[in-house]
Amino acid sequence: MRTSLVIAGAGVLALAAGTVVAVAGGDGAGAAEPSPPPVPATAPITRQDLVDTKTVEGALTYSGERRVSTDASGTVTWAPAEGAVVRRGRPLLRVDRRPVVLMYGALPMYRPLRQGVDDGPDVEQLERNLKILGYGDDLTVDDHFSYATHLAVKRWQDDAGLPETGQVDASQVVFLPAAARVTDAGVEVGGRITPGRPALTVSGVRRLVHVDLSTDDQTLARKGAGVTVELPGGERVTGKITSVGTVAEAVSGERGQDEGSTVDVDITLSKTPRTRLDRAPVEVELVSERRKDVLAVPVEALLALREGGFGVEVVEGASTRVIPVELGAFGGGMVEITGAGLAEGMRVGVPAA
Repeated sequence: MRTSLVIAGAGVLALAAGTVVAVAGGDGAGAAEPSPPPVPATAPITRQDLVDTKTVEGALTYSGERRVSTDASGTVTWAPAEGAVVRRGRPLLRVDRRPVVLMYGALPMYRPLRQGVDDGPDVEQLERNLKILGYGDDLTVDDHFSYATHLAVKRWQDDAGLPETGQVDASQVVFLPAAARVTDAGVEVGGRITPGRPALTVSGVRRLVHVDLSTDDQTLARKGAGVTVELPGGERVTGKITSVGTVAEAVSGERGQDEGSTVDVDITLSKTPRTRLDRAPVEVELVSERRKDVLAVPVEALLALREGGFGVEVVEGASTRVIPVELGAFGGGMVEITGAGLAEGMRVGVPAA
């Protein structure tokens, strides 16, 4: 990328100047022959940090997408709209007018919970939800399904419109880690649902940026590294890489040909973006190199030399001389340079603004 930028930029400069500079032999720092025309404008050589970046495409989306199924069986009588956010104690779905309720927890509902069931963390998970929802005045939150738990379940079932059995199973409750945003309703009102069939696709409510990063650029993505994201409408937000995939996925073209591979990269944004669009295209600036305390000039100060390479035209009062330079990092319209006799504060020729 750096080489192509330098060649393209230097080519434009050479055409704009209408000349190619020849540098005298010797130590490579002699006066130009013949003398170049008067310099229309100058810029200082500065000492600064340079950050070289690469821009890749990504998508603004939501965290933790997953499919949700239930053991409910019957006719769907209500389904949430795409984009709806469902929170603890609210229905994810209604089957035969009975709700399938969201509760928070890391464990799925893998067994019916009732009096006599073995103690376990899933019991504690249910009790914690009942307590938070207001049904645990006499309830001790632990891993034991007590008679108090039984009564709390019946009170909850009565208010929710479910049969008051004192038993909870996967036809009544779905456990998810937190509030869920519906990204796709896999069922519709009037449709039939059977146990185990995916009913909804949901995600978390936290916004993030996802990048399918080419494995050729994998070294640019380091967990914890800062990035800049350009969102729809031109909004720019900083972010941090929170996860980098370790499994490469093959990418196929329209005709099935192999087009390389990618890894998943997720980025957490420093603030909530203004746009509410899901899967909106974004551009992500990744840092490919960071150079500290280097001499730098504007890219447009570079001259393409006849014998190859690049130089800068140093302006000293009424005289000028061309000094060959080696190029380093690029960033923010500046380029790192090294060369004999160069120092901070010198002025170099640039095209008129």
